[in-house]
Amino acid sequence: FVVDNASTDGSAAMVRGRFPQVHLIQNSENVGFARANNQAIRQSRGRYVLLLNSDTEARPGALSSLLAFMDAQPRAGASGARLLNPDGTLQPSCHPMLTPWREFWRLLFLERIRPRATYDMAHWDLRTPREVEVIKGACLMLRREGLDQVGLLDERYFMYTEEMDLCYRLRRAGWRLYWVPEARVVHYEEGSTRQVAEPMYVQLYRSKVQFYRKIGGKGQARLFKTLLVVAYLPRLLTAMVSVLFAPTIAARTSTYRHLLAELPGM
Repeated sequence: FVVDNASTDGSAAMVRGRFPQVHLIQNSENVGFARANNQAIRQSRGRYVLLLNSDTEARPGALSSLLAFMDAQPRAGASGARLLNPDGTLQPSCHPMLTPWREFWRLLFLERIRPRATYDMAHWDLRTPREVEVIKGACLMLRREGLDQVGLLDERYFMYTEEMDLCYRLRRAGWRLYWVPEARVVHYEEGSTRQVAEPMYVQLYRSKVQFYRKIGGKGQARLFKTLLVVAYLPRLLTAMVSVLFAPTIAARTSTYRHLLAELPGM
């Protein structure tokens, strides 16, 4: 299945012409990541569902490795590949379940001292699967039985955080999630969002606020927004001064200002 979210570069016509075996779902508007993936999931019939971003390239044997692992681990609700940058270096492909305080720790650049919002994947054994809490949606294999139990991606998220929400629900229902390093997938990260970087940056935090409100109520969402102000207001003030000497950071200044302006309404 290929879901085309109202692209304008002729890719839908390319898929239709060059890959007639593909089930093409062509949307007249961009309905977002969660809703678009759900469109294909509802039409699929396999015992597993694989979410695979359009900006990825699966290395030979990657998908069969995920499939074999899921067959061998009946309590695995989901598994993810070892994501690689285009130069072959390791790209973060999973992380702990994020809390407002873990997010704040990361925003204060304290991850370099003690990782709390990320995994120290550089030291992981590349031959052994490892249980994790959240798998990134760029390459995510899901067990149909688990989806039937907890539901599909929450379509209230337009983009970002929907995979963390799904992983949270799967783990609460007793399913286990794994990183499978034998499955290697190159991820050309942010290939589809780079041209609209500022709106997508704000959307990232809008989705996170939405997630904390969903699992922790208004209080947790309010806490997260307060922590974002504490983290980003100094950045904005510093950028506003620095842009006088380095005009190239004007875009960063605009992004910080946009985020802080949008926060109260999130």
